[in-house]
Order: sequence, then C-alpha cells, then structure tokens
Amino acid sequence: MNTKSNTVPALPVESAVTDRRYSTRPFYWSVRRELWENRSIYIAPLIVAAVQVFGFAISTIGLAERRHAVLSLDPAHQRAAIEQPYDLAAMMMIFTVFIVGVFYCLDALHGERRDRSILFWKSLPVSDFTTVLSKATIPLVVLPMISFAIVVCVQVVMLLMTSGVLIFHGMSPATTWAAFPVFQNWLVLLYGLVAIALWHSPIYGWLLLVSGWARRATFLWAVLPLLAIGIFERITFNTSHFASMLKGRLFGAGDTAFAFQPHHSVAIDSLTQLTPGRYLTTLGLWIGLVFAAASLAAAIRLRRYRGPI
Repeated sequence: MNTKSNTVPALPVESAVTDRRYSTRPFYWSVRRELWENRSIYIAPLIVAAVQVFGFAISTIGLAERRHAVLSLDPAHQRAAIEQPYDLAAMMMIFTVFIVGVFYCLDALHGERRDRSILFWKSLPVSDFTTVLSKATIPLVVLPMISFAIVVCVQVVMLLMTSGVLIFHGMSPATTWAAFPVFQNWLVLLYGLVAIALWHSPIYGWLLLVSGWARRATFLWAVLPLLAIGIFERITFNTSHFASMLKGRLFGAGDTAFAFQPHHSVAIDSLTQLTPGRYLTTLGLWIGLVFAAASLAAAIRLRRYRGPI
C-alpha cells in the first residue's frame, strides 16, 4: 500500500544560505551598529535640545509684557517676532547635526582601522559596500530624522510653556498658535532637512573618503587640500571660484530650495516659497550627488584593501 511521505524536501544549500542572509538584514544591523558605537549621534542633539528648552524657560520671564508690545505691531512683524525663537531652535539643531555628521564621517572608517576592530568586522559576512553605505546613511538619513523629531518635541514644549505663561497672566495663547502654524512649519522643516542633506552629500562623501585613506589627522587631510587649492587659485589667477564653490556647497541649499522674500531674512511665510522644482533641476545638486557617489565608491575600495593602522 502506497502512502504519501510526510517528509519535507530539503532546500538546496545555496537557497538556504541565501534565505539566511536576507533574514539577518545586514544593512539594518550595520546601521544599528553605528548607533550603538556612536552615541554622540543622538546624545549631542539631545543636549542641545535640553539647553534650548532651559534657555527658553528663562526667557519666559517677562514674556507677557513683551507680548503686549509685539501685539501693537503690524501682522507681519508680529509673526516674525513670535516665530523667531522657534526658528532659532530649528536652525541651531540643523547646525548641530551638521557638525555631528562631519566629525562622525571623519572617524567612521578611520576609527575602526585605528583600534584594529576592522579585522573583526571584516570577518563577518557583511560586504564593504553594505558597511560604507550604512555609514553614509547616518549623516544623510538618520541625523535628519533625529533632528526633525527633536525639533518637533522642542517646539511643542516651547508652545506649551508659552501658552501656560500667557494663560497665567490672563492673556490668550491663540496669538502664538496663529503666528506659528505648527504643521506648516514642520512640513517646511522636513523639506529643508532633506534638501540640506542632499546638498551636503558631497561633503560627507569626501569626509568618508578621507577617513578611509588617512592614517592620522583626518581633519587636517580633509581641510588642508581644499585650502591649498583655494590659495593656489588666488595667487596664480587672482580669482576665487573654488572658494565660492565651497561657500555655495556649505550654505547654498536654501537659495535653490526656497524662494526667500526680500527684507524677510530666512523666514518662510507660505508653502509657495518652497521650490522643489528649481532645487531638483539645479546642476550643482546633481554634480554634488555624482561626486558623493564617486567618493563612496572610492571609500568602499579603500576599505576592501587597506588594513588597520
């Protein structure tokens, strides 16, 4: 009598290994590893956020009197005055995560070569491509996400503190909420963080390349060649095109991503001031992305063949 077998056919060895590799999610755990080993990625922004909240708490002394004076101004100046501390909190956090990203990239590949932990990480079934890409993800994706979350929390705390102080003095907090449309400003913040991260991608790519190449003094190796090129151009041709390019790469994201109104500084009063079309068609953006990709490719190759220091 023939009966059906209950045994399950064995998977081919290659298929089983492939399934195991995908189930371990090497890229995900590589990013998690960076967060575990580099706590400054989130601790530094949290410290800055705590300082911002503490400083704002002190500034609420005399807030009611200052609000009375602000309400006597025209609507445009009212909004600018009320919105100013929230914009400053966001800009300070953006500057903080940029500095954190710079120093993280300088140490990302150099640190594992210096402490010889690269020998251990190379023994794991994780490719150099995955490792370098996970390190590039920190300044390009993780830090903007952390910045956005912290700024939202800080601004909510500031709004609640302001509302509490105004209510305590018998004033309506509606003036704050009307001058600071939270959801619109958070959308502008998210858009700005993405635009800045993409615009700064060649900077992070260059720093990762230097981190994988230099044996010591990564900051000097990253900065001195750029200074030398600028000085050489100035002395030889009496021009400063390279210095202008570097300045534009550092601070030029806003000029293409936003349409700033004259005499309104960097304030964004309307979503119509967001110019993603102009930003995405800017030649400098795509040149920077190509340079970043080339730098990451070189960093991957360096990690593959350069041993510990």
